[in-house]
Amino acid sequence: MKIADNIRKYATERGIAKEEALQKGMEEKSREFTEKGSELYASRIF
Repeated sequence: MKIADNIRKYATERGIAKEEALQKGMEEKSREFTEKGSELYASRIF
């Protein structure tokens, strides 16, 4: 469970609870997605 390990590591590095780490991580990824243009690309079109 790589994602769970990443969340635990993120929380430990910042000294916060896992739930807070999950929320902050999602906020960071959301901001990153918006800054990069908010576009999704599909590898194949069906």
